[in-house]
Amino acid sequence: MSDRVAPTLASLVGRQTPGLQYVAVDATTTLAAHAMGLARIAERQAMTMSHTMMAYSMTKTFTAIAVLQLVEAGRLGLDDAMDQYVPDTPYANTGITIRHLLTHTAGLPNPIPLRWVHLVESHTGFDEATARREVLRAHPRLVRAPGERFAYTNIGHWLLGAIVERVSGMSYAEYVRSALLDRLGVPATALDFTIPDPSRHANGYLAKYSVINLLKGFVTDRALWGGYEGRWLRLEPHHLNGPAFGGLVGTAHGIAALLQDQLRPESVLLSASTKQLLDAPQFTRAHTPIPMTLGWHIGRASDGLTWLFKEGGGGGFHSEMRLYPAHGVGTVIIVNSTTFHSARALDRIDRALLVSR
Repeated sequence: MSDRVAPTLASLVGRQTPGLQYVAVDATTTLAAHAMGLARIAERQAMTMSHTMMAYSMTKTFTAIAVLQLVEAGRLGLDDAMDQYVPDTPYANTGITIRHLLTHTAGLPNPIPLRWVHLVESHTGFDEATARREVLRAHPRLVRAPGERFAYTNIGHWLLGAIVERVSGMSYAEYVRSALLDRLGVPATALDFTIPDPSRHANGYLAKYSVINLLKGFVTDRALWGGYEGRWLRLEPHHLNGPAFGGLVGTAHGIAALLQDQLRPESVLLSASTKQLLDAPQFTRAHTPIPMTLGWHIGRASDGLTWLFKEGGGGGFHSEMRLYPAHGVGTVIIVNSTTFHSARALDRIDRALLVSR
């Protein structure tokens, strides 16, 4: 089964990304696992399954599960007002609820977040709360009424991270480590919020001949720019200012542990009823369906194939994970190129895998 996807994966390496990791699982086994290309171009270091890369917005599904664990424990409610937990925001008294934040229906602005990062060497003393306040202060107005329609925003999940901290009494990263990653049996070397081993962390790259490279001075901090390595611009190792909207760092196997948990009849993270809630389609206040559950986006192909997914992308990396509930399969791809088209790639790769089952 693994052999069915290998040629397609190999065709992506070089032109679309320096390197990649891909894993496919069912509830109990690994169906395919491939690392291809280069983790570090200048050093000619081959990508392996143990190299870490940035998951970016795939983290949002972990944040959603963390929130639903607290809902299940009776420590907050989906339709509680956001103000009850984070009262000191510019969006106070607007009627935003926890559900609105999870489903991107809060009406929050969505400024480009590529500058919301800091270099690894400044991580120890980084003040997340101050960084979040500065972003909220710069973008204080809602763009529409809460519940009116779906519109993606990173600010919402940054606020959810603050809510997890307020309710749990732990930092967001500590809570996710203890309540999710440890329960899944995922070691910090495979998934965490810091780079566990710099020598085994892949470099992230921008394609030299790309629009985003031409515009990088407008959307990224100059401190992130490394040197050119052939047709790729290396970006310096960094962390996101808000771990709850995109801070996980790890491997495809680390992400696949979550996919397997969600495919099993009994999740170690959520009760059956809460897992059903996580996966249930959501609606606007006018009961118009949106392309989301509480923790996943919903994908549909013209032939009727459906899946749940979460994509992640930012400075130097791109990723996407998918669940195909009807087939009992989960897949994840992580690459070290910002401009990689993960959806197009998984459409091809996964279909070859699913046909063989």
